[in-house]
Amino acid sequence: MAAQGLKTVPSCYGPKDTMDRLEAEVNAKGMTVFARIDHAEGAQGVGLSLRPTELLIFGNAKAGTPLMQSVQTIGIDLPLKALVWQDPSGDTWLSYNDPVWLANRHELGVETQTMVSMMAGAMDVVAKAATMG
Repeated sequence: MAAQGLKTVPSCYGPKDTMDRLEAEVNAKGMTVFARIDHAEGAQGVGLSLRPTELLIFGNAKAGTPLMQSVQTIGIDLPLKALVWQDPSGDTWLSYNDPVWLANRHELGVETQTMVSMMAGAMDVVAKAATMG
């Protein structure tokens, strides 16, 4: 069962290549990468195993700040995040929170609708660039 507000797309690439492509696309779009977290590496560090699972935290203050000016609590969900993970079958997936769902979650006003739509479109573009052959 998919988590509410989560978009998940299959990748034509392995986990590392998908994440590398995602990070490159985020940078190419002028967004800032704040962190790249390798959860599998963290698990290994404490003697546990985890299939490839990496999180990219990124954003753009020009896009996010107006949303927080409208309703500050959206800051809990910003900057944006994308998770690249491998399922038990070895397939690679990219998951991210839909910005439109985030806006609804925080009950953002209509004045943010254009920015939210732009963010959603940008997420779709970077996700496709990272996962499509």
